[in-house]
Amino acid sequence: MKKIIIAGPRGKMGSEAIKLVQSHEDMRLVACIDRKNNGKKLADIAELPNLDVPIYEDALECFSEIDADILIELTIPEQGYKHTKAAMEHGIRPVVGTTGFTEEQIDELSWLASERKIGCIIAPNFAIGAVLMMKFSQMAAQYFPDVDIIEKHHDNKLDAPSGTAVKTAEMIKESREYKKQGHADEKETYPGARGADYDGMRIHSVRLPGLVAHQEVIFGSPGQTLTIKHDSINRASFMEGIKLATDKVMEIQEVIYGLENVL
Repeated sequence: MKKIIIAGPRGKMGSEAIKLVQSHEDMRLVACIDRKNNGKKLADIAELPNLDVPIYEDALECFSEIDADILIELTIPEQGYKHTKAAMEHGIRPVVGTTGFTEEQIDELSWLASERKIGCIIAPNFAIGAVLMMKFSQMAAQYFPDVDIIEKHHDNKLDAPSGTAVKTAEMIKESREYKKQGHADEKETYPGARGADYDGMRIHSVRLPGLVAHQEVIFGSPGQTLTIKHDSINRASFMEGIKLATDKVMEIQEVIYGLENVL
């Protein structure tokens, strides 16, 4: 039985994660971390399940008082990093779906994992299909060096480009020699029209109500194009990957960045 703390229970991802834990006999929700409702129970919050589970605003207090194995972190980058680091310092293994961590933060967490001999999994995207989309794109980049990434998310997303798009670009970079795309004398009438420049490839971010999480990677070469696309229709698509990560994180003593390294 894995004892679980969820950070961000009122969010759309957090509420799905609560359902995930409830639906598996090998998991038990023991506490939640929320930016308000300190001292209340989940049962006291109208939009949350009727569970006798305590809510903490202070993560350190939660980690000190609650006996837990795993933190499922689903908040925002600034708080997410603090929660992840504090959890590891208290012997709790984080499974992190919060995006926007810097390379320096991931390096620090990797050092902490090695020092404490504790596992941590950080995944920009927990949808299995999205992970496969990233892997297929990495394979294709060996043969199609011209590539644009278009990622589309709901208009409440805080980071742009998305963690999935950044991770995709990082993986493509491993297979692709640097190439600056477009005309050598290209001019942008409106700055940013060509998207963000990452290693010569372009990343475009779309933010609109009605979207959940969508990405297409478009490759081009003379006479042909190749598009690799993934759509998350709802947030249930991420739960299979979170469950996989909660199983795997109990077996490791390192930081794993990217669910493709777990599959």
